[in-house]
Amino acid sequence: MQASSNTPRRITVLGAGAWGTALAMLLAARHDVLLWGRDRPAMQAMAETHENSGYLPGFTLPPALRVSADLEAALAHVTGASPAAAPLLIAACPVAGLRPLLGQLKVYPIPNIIWLCKGFEGDSGLLPHEVVRAVLGTQVPGAVLSGPSFAQEVARGLPCALTVASESEALRERVVASVHGGNMRVYSCDDLIGVEVGGALKNVLAIATGVADGLGLGLNARAALITRGLAEITRLGVALGGKASTFTGLTGMGDLILTCTGDLSRNRRVGLALAQGKALDVIVAELGHVAEGVPCAKAVRELARRRGVDMPITDAVAGVLFDGDSAQAMVAQLLARDPRDEMA
Repeated sequence: MQASSNTPRRITVLGAGAWGTALAMLLAARHDVLLWGRDRPAMQAMAETHENSGYLPGFTLPPALRVSADLEAALAHVTGASPAAAPLLIAACPVAGLRPLLGQLKVYPIPNIIWLCKGFEGDSGLLPHEVVRAVLGTQVPGAVLSGPSFAQEVARGLPCALTVASESEALRERVVASVHGGNMRVYSCDDLIGVEVGGALKNVLAIATGVADGLGLGLNARAALITRGLAEITRLGVALGGKASTFTGLTGMGDLILTCTGDLSRNRRVGLALAQGKALDVIVAELGHVAEGVPCAKAVRELARRRGVDMPITDAVAGVLFDGDSAQAMVAQLLARDPRDEMA
C-alpha cells in the first residue's frame, strides 16, 4: 500500500550539485531527506555552515536536511526503510557520472531510482534510461524527473512545474505524492524517451540561441531558432520512439523556452561566450559547472546521422564546438539552407 501524500517519506538524493541540493532543500520541508556528495571536505563544510557554497551559494540549508559523504549510510537511509515509508532514491549527477554511480549502486537492494540528468551518454549515445537498464537491468523501477527548472529559483521557493516519466505507474504516483505540493507542481506520463530527448536537446538549442543573441541578431532570430529547434527536437524524438505530443509540454517546449532565454542558463552562456570568440576550453573553465549541451551536441550529431534525421541546428552548433567553425559561419550555414515546407 502506498503511503498517503501527507506521510513523510525517506528520500536520499545522490549528488550535491546545484540541482540536487535545491531539490533536497525543497523535499526536506516535508520528508526525511539525506543529501549525499562524494567530496568529503565539501560535505563537511556544508554540514558546518549549512550552505552549499560551491554550487548554490547564498542559500541556507533547512535544519532538517542531513548531508553526508558516506554512500553506504546514504543508501541505508532508503534501503532500510519499510515499504510504508515509500522511500525514493534520486540520482542528481550529470549524464557522464550516471553509469559510474549506478555501478556503485547495483550491489545494494535499492528500492527504485529516479534520475534528474539531461543528455545523451557521450561514448555510447544512450539516453539515461538506457544506461540505467544496461547497468541495473529491468528489475529496479526507474523514472526521470525533468522540466523547466533553474536550481536557484527552486531553492528560493518560487513556483515550478516538472514532469515525472516512468513505465511504472506505481513509481510515478510515488514521485508525484512526494514532490508535488506548495509551489511545486508535478505532472506524470509514460513517455520516457520523449521526456529525455526534450531535456537533452534543449541544451544544444540554448547554445545556438546564445550565439544568436551574442551576435546581436535580434528577437526575431531568437524566436525562429527556438521554434525550428522544437521541430528538430521532435523529429529526433519521434524517430527514437517518443510521442510527438510530449514535445509540446513541460519537458519539450517549456524547458526549451526557459533554457534558451533565461539568464541562469549555463548552456545559453556558452553560446554567448562563443559569439565573443572565446575558446571552448576557456568557456568551460570559466563556467565552473557542467554545461550538458556541449557533449550532447556531439553525441546527437552522430546519432542523427546514423538515424538519417535532419538536425541542421545541432549540426551547426557541433561545428562551432568541435570543428573550428566560427559563430558567424554557424549563422551563415543555417541561413543558406534551401526553403522547405514548415511541417515537413
